[in-house]
Amino acid sequence: MNDVSVIILTHNEEKHIERCIRSLLLFTDKIFVVDSGSTDRTAAIAESLGAKVAHNPWVTYAVQFNFGIDHTPFKTDWLMRMDADEYVTPELANEIKYSITALNNEITGVYVKRRVMFMNQWIRHGGYYPIWLLRLWRRGKGICEELWMDEHIKLSEGETAQFKHDIVDHNLNNLTWWTQKHNNYAIREVIDLLDIKYNFTDADRVIPRLFGTQDQRKRFLKLKYASLPLFTRPFAYFVYRYFAKLGFLDGKKGLIWHFLQGLWYRFLVDAKMYEVYHRVGKDKQDIIEFFRNEYGKDLSAVHNRPVEIRQ
Repeated sequence: MNDVSVIILTHNEEKHIERCIRSLLLFTDKIFVVDSGSTDRTAAIAESLGAKVAHNPWVTYAVQFNFGIDHTPFKTDWLMRMDADEYVTPELANEIKYSITALNNEITGVYVKRRVMFMNQWIRHGGYYPIWLLRLWRRGKGICEELWMDEHIKLSEGETAQFKHDIVDHNLNNLTWWTQKHNNYAIREVIDLLDIKYNFTDADRVIPRLFGTQDQRKRFLKLKYASLPLFTRPFAYFVYRYFAKLGFLDGKKGLIWHFLQGLWYRFLVDAKMYEVYHRVGKDKQDIIEFFRNEYGKDLSAVHNRPVEIRQ
């Protein structure tokens, strides 16, 4: 097996965890699952497949993932990030198995492509493929940005490489689960967009660059998006994605995906941001108190780390 270990965060992922781990076993048996209180068979399934499981209370994704980096029992040269509802294609598993040891020492991170599946259909258009994500990095050279949303692995030094094949993001839950999840995402997204304006956290972020890596470009475009007027930007983004980026070629299921993810969700974010301004105005401290009291989220936590307040 390769000198690669994988970190997976879980909470009630019994639908997905076996598929995820079995895809990883094609190139490594060093799998570390950090579970945040699952009440289903997630932990038992993971352990039955040879994974090491630790339990840690949830704070935010970034805090939980950095806990995984700090506490992984495997001392491999390379670490890998996976979500429980993702799996590695056999082609990528083979590429990792035979190519990662051939990388020169200047390479400290590897980007792979993510393929999004929705209602069992591959979303090929609308700018959704390929999505390049930094998912493998050398031990000690990467951390997860401690942000509320869109957390990336940030390298401290070195160059990056790209592998040719895909990770597949294929969640098997129903549409009601999906919309509830994105309703919760919208709160974090509001905080992240407000953080751009008010600088609640002084986090170590990926540097925004229009002509940089995909995560750097995404961060650059998010800064531009945040400067646009409320309620105009969701429509502008949907038109760009569905028509200019040919999202309509994804058919009926693609229409559902691009409308919900590209318009409905982003409109919901703007509505929640409008609610913040309507309720407490635009004073930074008043906004901090609003999220503390309304959602139990401390935007000015000690050490600038996102914190959930437990009631």
